[in-house]
Amino acid sequence: MPTPRETARTETMAAILSAARTQLADIGPAALSLRAVAREIGMVSSAVYRYVASRDELLTALIVQCYDELGATLEDADPQGGKAVDRWVAVCDALRSWAAAHPHEYALLYGSPVPGYRAPQTTVGPATRPTLVVVSIVVDAHRSAPPVRIEPDNYSPARDFVVQHFRETRGEDVSGVMTPDLMARTLSAWITVFGAVSFERFGHLVGVTEDTGAFYADIVRNLASTLDLSGR
Repeated sequence: MPTPRETARTETMAAILSAARTQLADIGPAALSLRAVAREIGMVSSAVYRYVASRDELLTALIVQCYDELGATLEDADPQGGKAVDRWVAVCDALRSWAAAHPHEYALLYGSPVPGYRAPQTTVGPATRPTLVVVSIVVDAHRSAPPVRIEPDNYSPARDFVVQHFRETRGEDVSGVMTPDLMARTLSAWITVFGAVSFERFGHLVGVTEDTGAFYADIVRNLASTLDLSGR
C-alpha cells in the first residue's frame, strides 16, 4: 500500500502531465515549458523541477504515458480468442479511433520529431507495446500452420526481440512460427497501417477520397490478406 507521500507524488506527477498535455494541444511539444506547467497547477517552478528535471524529461514522461495509453487501448480492443482477421480489424480500427481522439498525442508519437529532443532508451519498451498486440495476433493465427515461405532474414533484431518477448511473457518458443518472411510482412503491414492513419490525420487524403473510413477499411482488409489472416 503506498504511503501518503508516495500517493501525493503520484497525484502531483499526474497533474504535471495533464497540464503538459494541455500545452501540447495549445502550443505544441517544441514550446513546452516547465514554468508554464507550474503556473497552471499552482506550483512554483522550483517545486516542479523536483519531479521533472528538464523539458526533455517532461517530454519523455509524456511520450511514455501516451505509448502506454495507446498500447492499453489496442490490448483492450483485441477480442482474443476470436478470428484472426476480426482481431486485426478491431485493433487497426482502435488505432485510428485513438489517433482521432488524441491528435496531438498521436503527432507527438508519430509526427515530426521535436527539435533538439532525442528519446532515451526508456521509451523503447512502451513504444513496442502497440506493435506486440499485432504480433500476438499474427503468431496466434499461424501457430497451427506456420508459413512455409523462407527468405533471407533482414529483420533479425526485430525477430529476436519478438521471440524473446514471447518466451518471457508466455513461456513459448515462437521462433518456428515467426519466420523471417512473416516478420517482414508483419512489420510492413503495421507500418502501412500507421501510414494510412498519418495520411488521414495530417490532411494528405484531401482530394483522394470522400470516405476516409471506407478507404482505411479497404487498406486494413487488404493487409489482412498479405498476412494470411483471412479465414483464420
